[in-house]
Amino acid sequence: MGAQWKAKGKALVADAKGRLFGKLVKEIIVAARAGADPAGNSRLRLAIEAARKASMPKDTLERAVKKGSGVGGDAVNYERVIYEGFAPHQVPVMVECLTDNVNRTAPEMRVCFRKGQMSAVAWDFDHVGMIEGEPAQPGADAELAAIEAGAQDFEPGEEDGQTLFLTDPTDLDAVAKALPEFGFKVLSAKLGYKARNPVSMASLPPEAQEEVQAFLAGIENNDDVQNVFVGLVD
Repeated sequence: MGAQWKAKGKALVADAKGRLFGKLVKEIIVAARAGADPAGNSRLRLAIEAARKASMPKDTLERAVKKGSGVGGDAVNYERVIYEGFAPHQVPVMVECLTDNVNRTAPEMRVCFRKGQMSAVAWDFDHVGMIEGEPAQPGADAELAAIEAGAQDFEPGEEDGQTLFLTDPTDLDAVAKALPEFGFKVLSAKLGYKARNPVSMASLPPEAQEEVQAFLAGIENNDDVQNVFVGLVD
């Protein structure tokens, strides 16, 4: 039984890594539309950095850049689509998909939302730049780094020492480049949505929390889903 459990655990890890690579490849392909040179394409540069941090093989990364920039005969076009609605118990959700077939993705999203509700919730979210960082040197001050680098705000992350820096969408790349000067290593940087009036997870009974978590897991497991932004706080 132990050997079977271990084999299953390895399969789950491999599946999770495969899903991560799939999301990263799509992001690179979309970013490369604006040019294959990361020096002049900040979105591509950030996508490549994320792929390298995830240990994506070099040939996989290079193929993704070629597909996005139209080099060779295997160019792929993905469309960015946002689906909005509520998870159970009126938790607002914004779902960002990258898809090569909206006619496939749309009904799949309707199925994912069957235990929630598709509805306009964008009004309750701010479009922001999101930068995850961690101290690169002792004594690094998140508040000072946020002010000096030009971030609008910052929040302590889930991991000790990690910080989420929030920026104006147009300042994302500039702030990401500046943070290392003030003692913070950038772990990831992306555009996203932050809820204005998040629901407190702690305020929900245990059964309701499980329903919300199951709903979100179902959304995350869809291959076309790139990012999920949820109006939840602990």
